[in-house]
Amino acid sequence: MYKTLLISTLLFHVAVKYSFAQDLQSVQPAGSYTLYDIVDMAKRTSISALKAATLKENNYWQWRVFKSNYKPQLILTATIPDYSKTNNPVTQPDGTTQYQPVSISNSNATLSLSQSVAPTGGSIFFNSQVWRFDDFNGNYKRYNAYPFIIGFNQPVFAFNQLKWDKKTEPLRYEESLKGYRVDVEQVCVNAAVFFFNLLIAQINLDIARNNVANNDTIYKIAQLRKELGRMSEHDLLQVKLSLLNSQKDIAAAELALQTSTLDLKTFIGQTDSNRVEVRIPFDIPSFEVDENTAIEKALKNRPDPVSFRRQLIEAQRDVVKAIRDNRLNVNIYGTFGLTSRSDDLKRLYTDPRDQQTLKIGLLVPVLDWGRAKARIKTAEANRKLTEYSIEQERVTFRQEIITQIRQFHTIRTQLILTREADSTAQQRYNISKQSYLVGNMPVTDLNIAMQEKDKAKQEYIEAIRNFWVSYYSIRLLTLYDFMTATDLGYHG
Repeated sequence: MYKTLLISTLLFHVAVKYSFAQDLQSVQPAGSYTLYDIVDMAKRTSISALKAATLKENNYWQWRVFKSNYKPQLILTATIPDYSKTNNPVTQPDGTTQYQPVSISNSNATLSLSQSVAPTGGSIFFNSQVWRFDDFNGNYKRYNAYPFIIGFNQPVFAFNQLKWDKKTEPLRYEESLKGYRVDVEQVCVNAAVFFFNLLIAQINLDIARNNVANNDTIYKIAQLRKELGRMSEHDLLQVKLSLLNSQKDIAAAELALQTSTLDLKTFIGQTDSNRVEVRIPFDIPSFEVDENTAIEKALKNRPDPVSFRRQLIEAQRDVVKAIRDNRLNVNIYGTFGLTSRSDDLKRLYTDPRDQQTLKIGLLVPVLDWGRAKARIKTAEANRKLTEYSIEQERVTFRQEIITQIRQFHTIRTQLILTREADSTAQQRYNISKQSYLVGNMPVTDLNIAMQEKDKAKQEYIEAIRNFWVSYYSIRLLTLYDFMTATDLGYHG
């Protein structure tokens, strides 16, 4: 019996020594995905990335609409024909009414060219119009035309929307372009989080499976020792309990792996049923992250400073609008053109006569019970509130960058320490295991060493996770890659 125990002990010693002496890098499956693979796939195929690209396209076409407001607009409108056949009432000289049959058609066409004048808020226009009337019962037709009309429409004291749009819309478009970069970098951060969720689930499942195999062998050896009277019933039950707990850990780890796999595949847009495995990014790049450089790059690349400028301009715009909308408003409208009428289309343009119009409209608030003043004061208060809010956001913006960078430096230090702790805990467990096999250590101490080994390994992987998530978070906050020392720009 003792010989059997000795052989089992030696076999276990060889097996677990080979199993636990392997570094985590050596057990990574071939053909699995790296962190860079997952991030690249997320930027190309994730729903979040596609939504960001679509929003960018939408903002581009809104910008084109804005630009078109300052270009000449040429419009052709026509009614060909407006035909009517009916009986119309006609009052007779004696006061009676007779219904006369009519069969007529009215046709018209207008060609309009207009141009907004942004500095003044007015517009100038050119029109050419022609009408044709047909009486089919009387068998005749008539033409009327305005061959040439030029005019203007100029508000004098009104709010000039075009002038303010030229200040705000370019900033809004610049903000949207930089916002697209932010959206893409947010996809990278989320991809890194999903990647490490799956990686940690894989590591935990590997740990659980190794613990089950080792505890099962330990339990069998404990049973032999119990039969030889070299182990108490209490210690045997403790070994058995460790085995049962490790078996329970497998079920929980498998469920966590399935959930994290589904989450990652859903995020990157994969719908197949293939298994996804990820590799531990052990290679930690060495690069410096300077706070002043980070703030400088963030002010240059992020949409937030652009948004601050736009909001301040819009707040000032609202004050001006409140003042202009609630005071004297004068509108001047004038035209000069030519008019002609004939029963022959060719003669419409041979001897036209001139025509002029001039109209000045006034809108004067007389009594509004303080409404205008209240609106102006409200706009001014909102402007002050915007200024204070933006000042606070600027402080928060800088502080968030500084905090993230300092956390990054702390995480890098923790990564070095947890890597050393993982190696130390593994060595301690190997020594404890050997001591247990030769009977120089109680099973309680072996279990403690195993738990500390597992905890150290999990903390090491968590430190790697924190490093990479922090790295992508700094990219998000600055739109700058300190690893390659380049600004981040995306086209899509």
